[in-house]
Amino acid sequence: MKAMRIGTRGSVLAMWQARSIARALREITGVEPEIVIIKTSGDKFQQTSFSQIGTKGVFIKELEDALLEDRIDLAVHSMKDVPTELPAGLTIAAVGKREDARDALLSLSGTKLASLPPGARVGTSSLRRQSQLLYVRRDLRILELRGNVDTRIEKLKRGDYDAIVLAKAGLDRLGLSENISEVLPHEVSLPAAGQGAIGMEARQADAGTLRALMALEDAESRSGVTAERSALAGLGGGCQVPIGAWGRVENGKLLLDVAVLSPDGTQRMWEKDSGSPQDAEGIGKRVARKLRDSGATGLLERESRGTRA
Repeated sequence: MKAMRIGTRGSVLAMWQARSIARALREITGVEPEIVIIKTSGDKFQQTSFSQIGTKGVFIKELEDALLEDRIDLAVHSMKDVPTELPAGLTIAAVGKREDARDALLSLSGTKLASLPPGARVGTSSLRRQSQLLYVRRDLRILELRGNVDTRIEKLKRGDYDAIVLAKAGLDRLGLSENISEVLPHEVSLPAAGQGAIGMEARQADAGTLRALMALEDAESRSGVTAERSALAGLGGGCQVPIGAWGRVENGKLLLDVAVLSPDGTQRMWEKDSGSPQDAEGIGKRVARKLRDSGATGLLERESRGTRA
C-alpha cells in the first residue's frame, strides 16, 4: 500500500493531531504516512479579528482544496472548525474518540470564574464563549485573543489578560493542563459543536483511504458530534450567533443539549432531547426545531452576520 499523505495545519496542536493519526495508520497499514503542512487563511491572518475575516471554514478551506486537487489523501481537522456543509466529493471518513469537550479557564492567580475581580479582562476569540461568560458575569471585559495555544498562554503570562478561555482537549493533548484554573461546567459554557473531536476528511471516491480510516472511527463520538452538527445546521450554522452544543452517549442513550445566546449575554435559550445514537441527526433536528419554536429564529435573524460562531 502506498504511503498516505496527511494534510494538516502547522500549529503545534494541529501537528499533534496529525501525528497521532499517522501513528494509528502506521499500525493499521504498516506504511509510514507522509505529513503535508498546509497554511490556511486562519493561519495567515493571526492578528485579524474573526469579525473581519469570518470563521466559516477559515481553518480548513485550503486543506479541502488540497484534497480535491489530489495533493493529499486525507485532512485532519478539529471537528469544531468544520462547517456543517462539505464540498461535493468529500466526506468525514472517521471521527476519532473524543477528548474532554469542556472549556477551561486559565488565570495567573488560579482564580475561578466566579472570583475574578469586577471588570476582569478575559481573552477569547469565540463569540460563543464570550456570550456564555457574559451571561453569568455581565461585568467582565471580553477582549479578542488570537494565536496558537502556547501563544495565548504567553499573552496571559505577560499580563495582557486577567484570564483566558481555551478548549480543555487542546491543553490536555499538549500537556498544558497544569495551567487550568477551572474547568467550566456545561451549564456555564456549552462547547462548540464538535469540540474535542478529531475528524478525518477524505475523498468519497478514495476507497482505500476510506477503508483504512474506518478502523479509527469511534461510534459514540460520531453520534454526539453528528447530533451537534445537525442542530447547528438546523439553526442556520452559517451565522454569527453563539451556539453551544453537547452530545454524548450515556447508558446507551444519546443526550443532546443546545444553547443559543445573544452576543452580549443578555439572552439565552436552551433545549435538550435524547434518543437512540442511531438517530443522532434526527435528535439534532428536533432540538433545532424546539429552539426555533421557542423564539431562537428571531434572535438568529437579528444577530446574523454571515459567519459561523
